[in-house]
Amino acid sequence: MEKLQESIEDFFIYLEKEVSYSLNTIKAYKVDLRKFLIFFCNDNISIQSISRKDIRSFLSSEYDRKISDRTLSRRLASIKSFFNYLIKSEQIGNNPSTEIKSPKLSKPLPNFIDQKVIDLLMDAPNKRTIDGLRDKALLELFYSTGMRLSELVSLDIESIDFRKNIIKVLGKGRKERLVPFGNRAKFHLDNYLKNNTSKFKANNIKDRQPLFTSNRNQRISTRTVQRRVSTYIKLVANGSQLGPHILRHSFATHLLENGADIRTVKDLLGHSSLSSTQVYTHIQPEKIKQIHKQAHPRG
Repeated sequence: MEKLQESIEDFFIYLEKEVSYSLNTIKAYKVDLRKFLIFFCNDNISIQSISRKDIRSFLSSEYDRKISDRTLSRRLASIKSFFNYLIKSEQIGNNPSTEIKSPKLSKPLPNFIDQKVIDLLMDAPNKRTIDGLRDKALLELFYSTGMRLSELVSLDIESIDFRKNIIKVLGKGRKERLVPFGNRAKFHLDNYLKNNTSKFKANNIKDRQPLFTSNRNQRISTRTVQRRVSTYIKLVANGSQLGPHILRHSFATHLLENGADIRTVKDLLGHSSLSSTQVYTHIQPEKIKQIHKQAHPRG
């Protein structure tokens, strides 16, 4: 009889070997399944003895603790992934989590900033310093491509084709996509690389050399980008939750406002389904009304 604690630890090892799982996903699974283990207060409980009722009882206890529907849904997703692993590895014959449904989640509308504010934001970094040149290039590329923060920090110099203005992005599930970037982003990337002579040799670029680096010549961290971009945004815009994600949301919103096809925006963002992109169509009713008024014969 396999013990729950041992099987959970084996599952963690399995996750770390699978390249399709991100570090954040693995971290979430570990938090959720350790909560699940603690609920039983018995390290010797066997995985075969866990029933659908036990899982529901755990979720009810979490609900009573006033955790959010989103966290509750994630807890269940982690449990389902764990039991799917147990089925695959033939440790159990029946999956007790199969018919348990997640709470329905409402998708929050993404925040974005006006195109005029974008212009102010791009002028925020101090271009007389190397950090300012880096931040300027980073902001321009972030907004020009709409890539995720994790994708941005993982870029290497070799990811960029300066001749074609194309960048190779490694997205979720390690799926690659090609994303174009504008001439402004190209200019400021080139300016950053040329002036950063202590870290880069413009005529001798090595493979796997990070595009954006810290003062210690290490790949810039996600946390550093979050902190610096948030600081710049707060200089030019008011409101809460003004982090790097707002540039991705603004990128998608502005493309759609200016007539871009939603399927093209989906591909640029690296979304696996159109439903993820459609949320951006709900935040521009005034723009739609304006186009209707201008284009319709009786507008």
